[in-house]
Amino acid sequence: MWWRLRTTLPDRPGSLAMLADHCGRAGVNILAMQIFPGVDGVTDELVLRTPEGWGPAEVRHLVEGAGGRSVVVAPCTEEALADQPTRYVQAARAILTRPASFPEVVARLFDAEADPTDPGGPPQDVMEMTVADVQVQVRRAAPFTATEHARGAAMADLVSDVLQRSRSQEAMAGAGGSRRIGGGSTPEHVVDGSSVSAVHEGLVVGLATVHPPLPGDSTVRPVVLRVDPAWRRRGIGSRLLVDAARLAQAQGAEEIVLRTRSDNQAVLPMVLAAGLRARIRMAADVLTVRVAVRALRPLDA
Repeated sequence: MWWRLRTTLPDRPGSLAMLADHCGRAGVNILAMQIFPGVDGVTDELVLRTPEGWGPAEVRHLVEGAGGRSVVVAPCTEEALADQPTRYVQAARAILTRPASFPEVVARLFDAEADPTDPGGPPQDVMEMTVADVQVQVRRAAPFTATEHARGAAMADLVSDVLQRSRSQEAMAGAGGSRRIGGGSTPEHVVDGSSVSAVHEGLVVGLATVHPPLPGDSTVRPVVLRVDPAWRRRGIGSRLLVDAARLAQAQGAEEIVLRTRSDNQAVLPMVLAAGLRARIRMAADVLTVRVAVRALRPLDA
């Protein structure tokens, strides 16, 4: 049986040696370890191999018997033995290749989840990272250490820098003229009921629709947004998102929510370019974006 555990040990000489002694006497092998220094104690993450028949309760009892506090135990596989610096390099490479994958990559890096907490489940610790005005949250049972918060913030800064360079390059490319459909023209934005359309020469090239409130919460409105592939990367999606947010606010909403595939690379840059304060979470293959609209100026429908 393989287990990954976190525990806080007293910050005094011999604490780790006592834990190792308890493990040895019980026939438990320590295969890997990370140390996160703190002010009042030291958080240790260990990968253990225990005798057959052991469960989380037995592992927790063993560690608490050696003086460990705040013990969190979860089953794992041999993948837990991956070199940690290598994992961070690979994560940075993945984010540089696809910045929109930031929530997914960071959640995996910190052995966390990017989806909301189950209200009926055990309490979870939350780490928030900000990319421009977009807030990304990851959650897990084991508390995040100060070291991990610093690493998460560094990753968020990396994404901000990459996206800023990408926008600058796109702006320079656009200044040189475009051969795409519509050239450098700007579509007209038309409000019709609960929808906002981007229209060029009579053709709808983008559409954002504000749907009725979610069941049980009249303050949240789902929004569905689409832009013609030939008209993407021109800021149309960001403008439609802002207009839809303002339209929803005029209809009494306090928040809008968009859902798309987790591999949709356009979402994060679109939200950043819109300048809206948003929260992004990922669950399985679904990426959810929530945008607060209370402070926006209403858009007349």
